[in-house]
Amino acid sequence: MNTRWIISFFVVTSLLTGCASSKSGEVYSRDQARQAQTVQLGTVEFVKEVQVEGSRSGVGAAAGGIIGGVAGSTIGGGKGSTLAALGGAIGGAVIGNVAEEKITDFDGLEITVKLDSGNVLAVVQKNDVLFAVGERVRVLTGRDGVTRIEK
Repeated sequence: MNTRWIISFFVVTSLLTGCASSKSGEVYSRDQARQAQTVQLGTVEFVKEVQVEGSRSGVGAAAGGIIGGVAGSTIGGGKGSTLAALGGAIGGAVIGNVAEEKITDFDGLEITVKLDSGNVLAVVQKNDVLFAVGERVRVLTGRDGVTRIEK
């Protein structure tokens, strides 16, 4: 296996996993740290498992295209190598796009909460904390509009 191909693979993998931000109610971004949040109390009325689709930022396609092009360029010589590199780049871009979407999708929960104020809201977040109907929860909303439900 070509060293350039191996290096390209690890660069692409790092880019894809680095671009995936967490949608967990338990994870805060750097910008959310030390920021005031509005807190509302309420009761869980409904919980539904959902699938949250992955991102299509173009990073996967670009990275896949680079890997495919590098891998294809090692096939044959002359014009054959150029055509193989082009075919590898196109195929790699398609595969990279699909890979990015699959790597960044996740299982989520749609949690409907009746707030003590009487308002009802639903929030979708990563399925990493279980919520039960009737459970008391806190609904936190930051200045950036990001809302999460916590126990």
